[in-house]
Amino acid sequence: MDYKTAIRVDPNDNVLVALKNIEPSIEIESGLITKEYIPAKQKLASIKFEAGHEIMMYGVTVGAATQTILPGQLLNTENVAHKASNYTGKNSVFTWQAPELGDLGSKTFDGYHRSNGKIGTANHWAFIPLVFCESRNLEMLKGALRKTLGYSFDDPYTAFAQDLRSSFESGADNEKLRNLSARSNKVSQEPLFANVDGLKFLDHGLGCGGTRDDARTLCGLIAGYINHPNVAGATILSLGCQNAQVSILEEEIRKRDSNFNKPLHIFEQQKYGSEREMLNNAIRETFVGLIEANECKRTPAPLSELSLGVECGGSDGFSGISANPTIGQCADLLVGLNGSVILSEFPELCGVEQELCNRCESEMLAEKFAHLMKLYNSRAEEHGSGFKDNPSPGNIRDGLITDAIKSAGAAKKGGTSPIVDVLDYPEQIRKKGLSLLCTPGGDVESTTAMAGSGANLMVFSTGLGTPTGNPITPTLKISTNTELANKLPDLIDFDTGPIIRGESSINDLGKDLLNLLIETASGRYVPKAVLLGQDDFLPWKRGVSL
Repeated sequence: MDYKTAIRVDPNDNVLVALKNIEPSIEIESGLITKEYIPAKQKLASIKFEAGHEIMMYGVTVGAATQTILPGQLLNTENVAHKASNYTGKNSVFTWQAPELGDLGSKTFDGYHRSNGKIGTANHWAFIPLVFCESRNLEMLKGALRKTLGYSFDDPYTAFAQDLRSSFESGADNEKLRNLSARSNKVSQEPLFANVDGLKFLDHGLGCGGTRDDARTLCGLIAGYINHPNVAGATILSLGCQNAQVSILEEEIRKRDSNFNKPLHIFEQQKYGSEREMLNNAIRETFVGLIEANECKRTPAPLSELSLGVECGGSDGFSGISANPTIGQCADLLVGLNGSVILSEFPELCGVEQELCNRCESEMLAEKFAHLMKLYNSRAEEHGSGFKDNPSPGNIRDGLITDAIKSAGAAKKGGTSPIVDVLDYPEQIRKKGLSLLCTPGGDVESTTAMAGSGANLMVFSTGLGTPTGNPITPTLKISTNTELANKLPDLIDFDTGPIIRGESSINDLGKDLLNLLIETASGRYVPKAVLLGQDDFLPWKRGVSL
């Protein structure tokens, strides 16, 4: 087999992945000749399938044929349906050999040391409303503080809009306006507080109108952000009458840190005589808090204090064979260094449940994971959906035609290490090693959750490109293919396309990625998502979200 034509991911697979566009009548391997055009990233049959025959990829069941499929034919949504293997609890003994660490064991990163022993990779001040009614006041604080203190993002667009206006007022016609080029100038600012990395405004549409459980869950998530090692302090806006009460937030904070002592300023509008009075107090107290936050400086810390959240979005047919395994190798290295890794997106673990159950360190963890998966899927099915509906139209166009295919590739981000804990949303990580966190498959809901659970770094693989980041946790974008990295260089931090071309290995790129994470954790490399201000925050209102 020519590696640069197609690949069989696992020896037990009965399908292959096209690594490039393959014309009809091309011999892929001995006796296997393409019957039709096979686009890159798509799957082709290596055997004859009859209706009902299971399709194997990554060594697991990922679908079933709905009709006869001949060797060398393309698999698509017309001839394949989602199917995944059944699973129970832990049914086998799991052993793991940590990867060779080399010189990584002696490395450190420069982080922000908190009084509770946690170490941040950034030093932010967070502004968070407890209810959507305070969103306008949050915007007022943003307008008052960001530009004034030097934390607004480069804006090349206002000048362009002004140029268009000026040209229009001068009589330019539509053709001239369409040919007007944008100026390349950017206005950069020096922040007033050199050791404060950012002012982060986390708006949302929740806090009232849902169930009491919804309110507590939201407060738990917000408490996770306040308690996060990347957050120096926080300003909280409350109306007063909402379901998400200040008392619930304070209780959730104490659950996460009984000795919590960060600067925390809470302003409840219904206790003030006017909106202006509340906001002036908020600005004053926050400014003083920022002076205190600026006193914290980066100092060396062991790599065991890194907590990595792993995510994929805008996935394609290469995700499971280039970017995700590279992230998984990086995760294994970090676990070998006694660091922490979070694997989330439960709808995208469908089909690999048994493997994950067997990797759990105890039967109790395996049962908890199986329970959460079955409960999640059953709730989706009650609403006429299910895990099978997870792949997006973009996923399908690029080769992820069933949820099990998508999931088996997505799970590679978690590497191969034992699972030390299973967390329900929005619980925080409690142990060193690999933890599973119950979240939706939606990118922003998932990254929002992982940051709330304590991830101080995140890596995000993509095959199609996505403008997503997190307000408090630096997020690196990992491309599955070099074409994407070249097409969207303003979004991509790290390219795993050389794996597709056979020019590099997963092991080598996994180590390279970890070294880039160390540079990011130390503030020496700034991810593209941070430079672009991709501060996405989307709490999960517990319900059907795939």
